Amino acid sequence: MTTPDAQRPRAGSDILRTALRRNIGAMARGTVLMGLYQAGETAFPIALGLIVEHTLRDRGLGALGASVAALAVIITTVSLSWRFGMRILQKANTTEAHRWRVRVAGCGLQPVAREVDLKSGEVLTLATEDADQTADIIEVVPLLISSLVAVLIAAVALGVADLRLGLLVIVGTVAILSVLSVMSKRIGSSTREQQARVARAGAKVADLITGLRPLHGFGGNHAAFRSYREVSTEAKRQSVTVARVSGVYAGTALALNAVLAAAVTLTAGWLAFRGRITIGELVMAVGLAQFVMEPLKLFSEMPKYVMMARASAERMALVLAAPPVTAPGTGRPEPGGDLEVDCVRHGALRKVRFRVRAGEFVAVAAYQPRAAADLAAVLALNVPPDAYEGAVRVGGRDLADLAVEEVREHLLVNPYDGEIFAGTLRSNIDPSGTSRTVGEAVEASMLTDVVALHRDGLDHAVRDRGADLSGGQRQRLSLARALAADTDVLVLRDPTTAVDAVTEQLIARGVAKLRRDRTTLVITSSPALLDAADRVLVLDDGVITAEDTHRNLLATDEAYCLAVTR
Repeated sequence: MTTPDAQRPRAGSDILRTALRRNIGAMARGTVLMGLYQAGETAFPIALGLIVEHTLRDRGLGALGASVAALAVIITTVSLSWRFGMRILQKANTTEAHRWRVRVAGCGLQPVAREVDLKSGEVLTLATEDADQTADIIEVVPLLISSLVAVLIAAVALGVADLRLGLLVIVGTVAILSVLSVMSKRIGSSTREQQARVARAGAKVADLITGLRPLHGFGGNHAAFRSYREVSTEAKRQSVTVARVSGVYAGTALALNAVLAAAVTLTAGWLAFRGRITIGELVMAVGLAQFVMEPLKLFSEMPKYVMMARASAERMALVLAAPPVTAPGTGRPEPGGDLEVDCVRHGALRKVRFRVRAGEFVAVAAYQPRAAADLAAVLALNVPPDAYEGAVRVGGRDLADLAVEEVREHLLVNPYDGEIFAGTLRSNIDPSGTSRTVGEAVEASMLTDVVALHRDGLDHAVRDRGADLSGGQRQRLSLARALAADTDVLVLRDPTTAVDAVTEQLIARGVAKLRRDRTTLVITSSPALLDAADRVLVLDDGVITAEDTHRNLLATDEAYCLAVTR
């Protein structure tokens, strides 16, 4: 069996090779067109030299007309080849960057090896800046080849006029590239460090945005901002270092190119003065000396972009090459099945055992918040099956034997802090646009008052992270999304902690009604939800210590009564 992990690139060089191999056709067409562009640019000073040479011998209008026509052909070739060549390369570049963004984002949404230790903000940087810089290799290679073509044509043309001029261009180009290749390594290492620090700053921003409300609550926002300022300052210093190194690189490249152009011009002038080359060849040599600076500049910048693409590819490999925390199975759970937790030991859980039969509504009253969080994490597959003792079965089959995608379709665990995305109320409730129970979910979650407040109803715009909604509205919107998914097995964790008692009572009745004959497990301390459940399991000190209806437990269990009454 081939796992998704086996198909992932293992290093930055593998990622670059994959990008090049996947776009070989577009790169070949782009290289031909950009080669034509550079050849046309090179042909222009050559044509001028030939025109001068022939004009001195033949001053007829026919020769002038032919010269003008030749220049028009060259200009047209240069214009069209550049236009269509860059269109092909930039389209391939953009498409390839999109592919890597999707790959990185897909891996970021799945558990990766723990030793990677990347936060969501860092993964976001990898999926944007690093993906773009890696895809730049699609343009770099054709431009490198076309620039080489231009330099070779210039060298051959000058060599035909005088061998010393051609050798001067070739030797000078090799010397320039040798110097710049050494400097580009410094740029690569500095860029890699800069990208890492920028990613850490991005992760810190994401953490601050997520925890801004509680930070304000206990006055920790100033300390958090100071922490971000330190991380941001480190990123700024490294960016300045990269800019300084890049500036030195660009300045050195420009200076060396100018020295080579000046050397070619002076050598051609000396040869013309000595009568070794003609006036037309001198014009050609001077024109080529000026022109060759552009392909040389482009040619000399390519090592820098190659090193930056490689640094970005190596950072992406941190995510793409990381193995999943567990090898997923391939099975599919039976539809409408039950949920069984069999002697699970993980974190605060100590041999927890219970079963929710198909179509049953069960509540778990966890006395310790850590135990509730650990139970929800195990059921949500945030903890791999081989990382805890015991087994969790859905539809009679172990989670370890089931494909993750199949489990997600059959079993939904809705966290108490579900994310709200920029869009509309409807797109947050039904992201795929396929749910048939949006109206029932809105009613059961008591989101009806939020919908009624706005003229657009469900099409009312929502800001990122639900910034324009209250805590209770965000929680009800997340609950509506879970209910609209209409999965066979639904697990809710503390779905009503941010709403008032009256709304909580209505939500409890609505969830019980909507989920009738569907398997539902609610981890909560809400008396309303506990009362709506068919039975309640008491989770205390990591084990199930009692099981009965909510009202029977209130009458017989003093500890339960103290824990859940408000």
